[in-house]
Amino acid sequence: MKGRKLSTPQQAPTSPAGSPPSDNDSGSKEQDRFLPIANVSRIMKRSLPANAKISKEAKETVQECVSEFISFITGEASDKCQREKRKTINGDDLLWAATTLGFDSRRPLKTYLGRYREAEGEKNSMAKQQERQQMAGGGARRQLSQ
Repeated sequence: MKGRKLSTPQQAPTSPAGSPPSDNDSGSKEQDRFLPIANVSRIMKRSLPANAKISKEAKETVQECVSEFISFITGEASDKCQREKRKTINGDDLLWAATTLGFDSRRPLKTYLGRYREAEGEKNSMAKQQERQQMAGGGARRQLSQ
């Protein structure tokens, strides 16, 4: 793995801006860096039988792990974008970072990214088509009312 360091529980929590917390910051600021527990729980439940139970401790552990994983991958992708003088991280940057850091699940992620882009493209083209239809319909209505 590259030289990126994972955060450990011994490190002081930081505020969203990256500075040490002030006296006014509450303990909930630590929670701000985690994915919402409800989302993590929903994803966990999808891969279990319907009658399975998940303890609060298990949900919190997975919540912390996936949040750290996302930060780890995103940090590497961000470094790449900074070196290339770009401000926007894209899906390909994240895939590159995952591979660079030794996570070899590139093929399924690349497939997913392609399908996601396809679906977004279809959604955007449908929205534009509806917008054009509304514009055309609105123009016709204005002419009839005059």
